[in-house]
Amino acid sequence: MKKYVCLVLIVLTGKAFAQPSPEIYATDSASVEHPGVPKGELIKERFDSSKIFPGTTRDYWIYIPAEYNPDHPACVYINQDGIQWNAPTVFDNLIHQKEMPITIGIFITPGIVKPLDSSQALIRFNRSFEYDGLGDAYARFLLEEILPAVEKHHSADGRPIHLSKSGNDRAIGGSSSGAVCAFTVAWERPQDFSKVFSSIGTYIGLRGAERYPTLIRKYEPKPLKIFLQDGSNDLNIYAGDWWMANQTMERALVFAGYRVNHVWGEGQHNGQQGRAIFPQAMRWLWKDWPQTGSPEPTKNQMLSDLLIPGETWTLVGEKYRFTEGAAVNALGESFFQDIPNSKTYKVDTGGKLSELNVNAKRASGTSFGPDGRRYVIAGATNQVIAYNVAGEESVLADSISGNDIVVAHNGNIYVTAPEGTEKPSKLYLIRPGEKKQIVDEGLKFANGLVLSPDQTLLYVTESATHWVWIYHIRPDGTLEYKQHYGWLHVRDTDENAWSDGLRCDTAGRVYVTTRMGIQVMDQVGRVNAIIPIPAGQPSNLCFGGKNFDILYLTAGDKVFCRRLRTRGANNFEIPYKPAPPRL
Repeated sequence: MKKYVCLVLIVLTGKAFAQPSPEIYATDSASVEHPGVPKGELIKERFDSSKIFPGTTRDYWIYIPAEYNPDHPACVYINQDGIQWNAPTVFDNLIHQKEMPITIGIFITPGIVKPLDSSQALIRFNRSFEYDGLGDAYARFLLEEILPAVEKHHSADGRPIHLSKSGNDRAIGGSSSGAVCAFTVAWERPQDFSKVFSSIGTYIGLRGAERYPTLIRKYEPKPLKIFLQDGSNDLNIYAGDWWMANQTMERALVFAGYRVNHVWGEGQHNGQQGRAIFPQAMRWLWKDWPQTGSPEPTKNQMLSDLLIPGETWTLVGEKYRFTEGAAVNALGESFFQDIPNSKTYKVDTGGKLSELNVNAKRASGTSFGPDGRRYVIAGATNQVIAYNVAGEESVLADSISGNDIVVAHNGNIYVTAPEGTEKPSKLYLIRPGEKKQIVDEGLKFANGLVLSPDQTLLYVTESATHWVWIYHIRPDGTLEYKQHYGWLHVRDTDENAWSDGLRCDTAGRVYVTTRMGIQVMDQVGRVNAIIPIPAGQPSNLCFGGKNFDILYLTAGDKVFCRRLRTRGANNFEIPYKPAPPRL
């Protein structure tokens, strides 16, 4: 038997083992101390009394410019991970050169939770939880705890610290997870922080930040100014690709109309390029201050089709405890039900809210029918009741613990009955002159419902999930072809979207109130746009006004309205077929 000896020659090039080239960046003059430039003061403090992040301890530093005058509240810059990028020296120079306003810097380390016995247990590091997570917890931590703590201190010469409360006067920054944290704070509270410096930002799948590029494209643009930095040799690991993620963020921000700038390089996941370009970023972020600036027009077609430049939410009324109940009548007026007080209010075409003197029992849902009557779910008596213009009532159904109601042009009534979050919900049909019947059951807290403009489809929100369901309506009013349809976005801190009120416009778009705001779906169930609400938990919405182009919203104890470039579809009108959707 022949034996063969194989010689494998492996040629190794020097390039295979070559180390990345050292990163060399020019030093900005603002990063170097200069004679004659007044030097600010640094105060080191510790914060260990957080209620938002209980048990944590952290250090923070306060930079007070030499030029600071306590008679004028100072602008603010907050940085995560403590002092980076030689920021105090940069601030000294830029403030002296009037390239940024007089700004107090606050440099904060992430929290740690110390063990009872450090010889037996590790410190619990809170950095990823605080920085990588979405939601408003860290923003509240800054606004409710850190900033008030900073204002309790004085400079060495006795000057009290007074910080501006205006978002236009506040910037925030960080690197890596600290950059995501900075962006999240501004995203959640744009009225409190308007400028963001993001270096090697971690917009990847650690705790949900990979969702930002999608949300940026769908949300109505916020008044933010963002400076991004990253290098092509940044990390590419199990959670994502930093380099691609930062470019995706930049493209999303440009698409959505944000004021955005960036510097790309070839660096790795470190702070070297960030340190080099930090003065450049500060100059750009504070350029033209105190002018506020506005976003460019968004390229989101649905937002462009709906939103009117200069039109925002207007407060119509407050201190009402609305939960459900929003409807319109043929006169273009909106009606809302105050649940605990069993009162009904009307918003006329001029936006005035007034109480109606009608015989109204405690109700949840309300809808107008083609006969001009107002149909309600009377929660106190578990009835469906119709009221004529004189306030006289007719009981249409008993023993129905309904939540919301819609009346079709043919007189058919559909009612959701959630039965709580643990029991399957029921969906009822009441045909004119007939007894109620169950046409579906099993949804997890069925809530709002609406008919399509042609009244051949019924949409129903499932509040305990992130779904909007769709049904085809048979000629006899019963339902078929039940399907998960609308896929809703969910906040990071929630287990469900808590979708509630539903409305359609004449183009067939579906408007859904959720914890994230009003999510607007196209006819095929895709959320194209998200319209943030000004305050409160949204519960219901409707179109009103003379031309049915004013969107009314109940949120918490308030009623808001906003004019849009569309017209609401009313179930009491003759059904009509909208234009087909883009597939």
